[in-house]
Amino acid sequence: AALGSRRYRVTVRGEGGHSWGAFGIGNPAHALGRAIQRFDEVAAEFVADGPRTSYNVGRIGGGTSVNSVPFESWMEVDMRSLSQESLLELDRLFVTTMEEAVAEQNERRLDGPPLVLEAEQVGDRPSGEISPQDPFVQRAMAAVAHFGAEPRLGRSSTDANVSISLGIPSVTIGGGGVGAGAHSLDEWWLNQDGHLAIQRSLLLVLADAGLAEDEG
Repeated sequence: AALGSRRYRVTVRGEGGHSWGAFGIGNPAHALGRAIQRFDEVAAEFVADGPRTSYNVGRIGGGTSVNSVPFESWMEVDMRSLSQESLLELDRLFVTTMEEAVAEQNERRLDGPPLVLEAEQVGDRPSGEISPQDPFVQRAMAAVAHFGAEPRLGRSSTDANVSISLGIPSVTIGGGGVGAGAHSLDEWWLNQDGHLAIQRSLLLVLADAGLAEDEG
């Protein structure tokens, strides 16, 4: 199954200036902070019910020094959902809260031109599902079992998302090895029996091409 995701890089731009001499002009960092706070409040309420849905502000940047109003502040945001409908609604809430937050910050400025918002979509993977009974999925599971492992079906965001969303039988199989702590400071991975992953992939290709016999 395909876990849908949408990603944005949000940039707020202003003219910038000295923290004392230009105080009162639109501050992109303040606008970005307001946007994050507003989105977190709205999104937390939205994801509390319905299909599992998540959101994450993963990166924040901007500015040139502690004593200058930044001319630009930015963040990168990741949103995911089991449901394509929920993902699209969360996307709508995200864009709306970004616009509202920057508009509010512009109302607070005492001088200078208004801040400008740019919300660039940098990722779009649709959700979808393929039946576990599909012949291609069954062949993939058989290839895993052939080498002594227990096949497990799961949901993730991968390169197979688009084809799965279009109803084209697709799978993403493990690359071998063992690990833990994904995307944390303690993440680790060991290439244990990694060669078997290559063999599983080859066996799946041969089986789907009709060049390998199914094990009954």
